[in-house]
Amino acid sequence: MKTPDYIPTIGLEIHAELKTASKMFCSCKNDPDEERPNANVCPICLGHPGTLPVLNREAIKHVLKVGVALCGNLADFTEWDRKNYFYPDIPKGYQISQYKYPLVSDGELSGVAIERIHLEEDTAQSTHDTSKKSLVNFNRSGVPLMELVTRPVIHDAATAVRFAKELQLLLRYLGAGEANMEKGEMRVEANISVASEKDTAAQKFGVKTEVKNLNSFRSVERAIEHEVKRQIELLEGGGKVVQETRGWDDSANETYPQRGKESSHDYRYFPEPDIPKLKISEIPEFSPTELKKEIPVLPWIIRDHFKKDYGMTDKEVAVFVENDFLRTYFNQARAILGPNADAKKVRLLVNYLLTDYTALLKSKLGNAYLSIDTAHIMPRCFVELIEMIAAGEVSSAGAKKILALMIDEAGSSPKTLAEKYNLLQKSDTSDLASTIEMVITNNQKVVMEYKSGKTASLQFLIGQVMKATRGAANPEVAGKLLIERLS
Repeated sequence: MKTPDYIPTIGLEIHAELKTASKMFCSCKNDPDEERPNANVCPICLGHPGTLPVLNREAIKHVLKVGVALCGNLADFTEWDRKNYFYPDIPKGYQISQYKYPLVSDGELSGVAIERIHLEEDTAQSTHDTSKKSLVNFNRSGVPLMELVTRPVIHDAATAVRFAKELQLLLRYLGAGEANMEKGEMRVEANISVASEKDTAAQKFGVKTEVKNLNSFRSVERAIEHEVKRQIELLEGGGKVVQETRGWDDSANETYPQRGKESSHDYRYFPEPDIPKLKISEIPEFSPTELKKEIPVLPWIIRDHFKKDYGMTDKEVAVFVENDFLRTYFNQARAILGPNADAKKVRLLVNYLLTDYTALLKSKLGNAYLSIDTAHIMPRCFVELIEMIAAGEVSSAGAKKILALMIDEAGSSPKTLAEKYNLLQKSDTSDLASTIEMVITNNQKVVMEYKSGKTASLQFLIGQVMKATRGAANPEVAGKLLIERLS
């Protein structure tokens, strides 16, 4: 978003809960789906005096793997700090976080430069009911939380959303977290300022506000757009932007003030005395070489591969990149087709997988997001059907019927089902000859129109052949025979 006079500058702070068996500093279960309040708690995550935290090795590895994937610099030395502030969801009166020595610095994702990635513990959850009572659920307290901070290099809401979506995808690929925003597993905070083009050119930026806890991509986009507009209107009216923290009211579609924006010195950071300092480079499993062995093919690599090698559209690629089941299924089916499969078969595979098969799974089973182990049609059977379609053995309509039968009669091959239900296309000219003669005899007026130059009449005659054979005729063969017969 850019006006003739003002340029927005946006930096993101994204918190993502990490997928680990236990919490960050204790052995309590890390379970985002636990519905019982205060079920996964212990003296450590409740902040009882005298308790000692113990580091979660897997959480540290998750953050380092994210750093490797983003080509960031992994820390040689790191330590944890106490971030001091009082709030009911912070039982200790401070949060264990990282300040001066983050696990990862620099890096890049989706064209956006990253400043740092560090690890901390999540807070508890506060809820406020209609009777003005507040309740605190400590199940989330102490869950490992990754915080990623971008550099202030984003200038529009669309870029911010694209970055957040790509980070969510990366966390899922790495197995570091599900990052479901609706569950609060990933929360976005946007630091937003606007400055005139003249000031921006002189490396001067406006006063920033922070919009906190945006819990959907739609909210991220709308909040940034609204806040940019609000600040410009304020400046245009002769007012000043105040550095503050603001909330987002989704129903009113506007931001609102919450409190003055804190600076780092307000938190009185100091090194956490109960956690040993770490020399990351001295831990073999945390070396970049070892971490790279655990990193899968990343989404942007797959995206480029599918577009370049298979000629897929951006929309098709997005479905495969975001859906692990469909991507795995496609890769297995593509391998069965063989390295020398022609482009027609690959295109048929993409089309039938993304349209007909996905639609069938949703209509029959209520869900297209399965695992490859529970697929109701094995890739080899799907490929067999694609081969039949490419060879003209079944029509498009017949193929759709066979697909449905393959789910209903699991384990049956498409060839067997096509024969059983009379869905094979008739391409034998001798089998179609009598039908061709009947159609010509019964449609003399259309025949005369065709012979007089109305070529569109041929499609009507082909349709009559298809109707007479209940869709079993190969339309290309039928058309060829009609042309030969009427020449």
